Amino acid sequence: MFFTSLSFQLTDAQKRVIQEVVTDLSKNFPMNRLVQGEVGSGKTVVAAAVIYLAHLNNLKSIIMAPTEILAFQHFDTLSRLLEPFGIKVGIYTGSRKRIQGDLPVIVGTHALLSKSLELNNVGLVVVDEQQRFGVEQRTLLRDKAESPHFLTMTATPIPRTVALTIYGDLDLSVIDQMPVGRKVVRTYFVPQSKRLDAYKFIENHIKEEEQAYIITPLIEESETQASAKAAKVEYERLQKQVFPKLRLGLLHGRLKSKEKEAAINAFKNHELDILVSTSVVEVGVDVPNATIMVIEGGERFGLAQLHQLRGRVGRGEQQSYAFLFTEEENPQVINRLKNLERIHDGLTLSELDLKIRGGGEVFGTAQSGRWNLKIASLSNLSLIEKTRAAAQKVLAQDPSLDKYPNLKRKLSSLAPEVSPD
Repeated sequence: MFFTSLSFQLTDAQKRVIQEVVTDLSKNFPMNRLVQGEVGSGKTVVAAAVIYLAHLNNLKSIIMAPTEILAFQHFDTLSRLLEPFGIKVGIYTGSRKRIQGDLPVIVGTHALLSKSLELNNVGLVVVDEQQRFGVEQRTLLRDKAESPHFLTMTATPIPRTVALTIYGDLDLSVIDQMPVGRKVVRTYFVPQSKRLDAYKFIENHIKEEEQAYIITPLIEESETQASAKAAKVEYERLQKQVFPKLRLGLLHGRLKSKEKEAAINAFKNHELDILVSTSVVEVGVDVPNATIMVIEGGERFGLAQLHQLRGRVGRGEQQSYAFLFTEEENPQVINRLKNLERIHDGLTLSELDLKIRGGGEVFGTAQSGRWNLKIASLSNLSLIEKTRAAAQKVLAQDPSLDKYPNLKRKLSSLAPEVSPD
């Protein structure tokens, strides 16, 4: 019933991932799965399908997002998808605690970790944009329930996540298809000499009733980061000197929740042409009419962040664009940004991050550091799957492994479907 109620067709990749999750839920131990999919690939609908299934089995679900903006977005989307089936959705954030009665689904932010929030009969925990949370925070959320199924979602896995996938602690599902008609966001590094041309390009597209984001790394000017553009200053400059005839809005993390919501709603309702913002819009803002993403100080963002920010556009039918600016002249900085011109998938970008940052501790909580694989590429999913299958086969067929508990435990980490006991 859930699938037939949708106003669109699921992609084959979404169907495959949902089936993988359903298989997990049928086992006699809790699921621990990561769903990786490009921004806009339909991860939230997959989560909704899993929540619906949990509800059919009389289990509650909680969903944690890193920002109120994303939490409100999930609240709206899940309410629209689930409430026709009588599944009420509540929200629990720092500024809004709308939980009346014993609700089957609660969406929230870090506020869900509060000791004062008591939850009963939780069977499914979903963490979106999991790279934005610390290891301990995810553990605290898991502790809100007794042995819950755990589903994490991300558009770009951080190196630690990809590394843990190799070791079998997380099962990995990849949504490797975009919805029909979704176009690749054309991405360009823009030298300073072409800045005015970029502004003219933006103005021409806004005349065609399109909208744009302009992202800065800071909220206010800083003495220690004098070269970095700040949202407040850039908003004033752009409004007075560059786009005096256009409608500009300002959004950043220090605004009150109601002010953030008002700015986002004004942009969604096309009461603004350009939204000047910090990276607070990295997740949770969905405006199909926005077709241009400008990122100032691109060298100050990680590749994952740049990929996420780029994903705010390209959600409608029009061709969308991302422009990367920097005042740096270092060739290494420029070449790093130009990676975004040719790479449009999260796994490849995460592999680049891995080369720069390392994979973190495999048996610890550090999310940076360095360890090396001699053979495999972290994006080589077929090799990972073959390795797991081989480990499962050995565990199933070789009873002599009982004499070597350490080896058996290691093989079991590669083949989590087989219990080490």
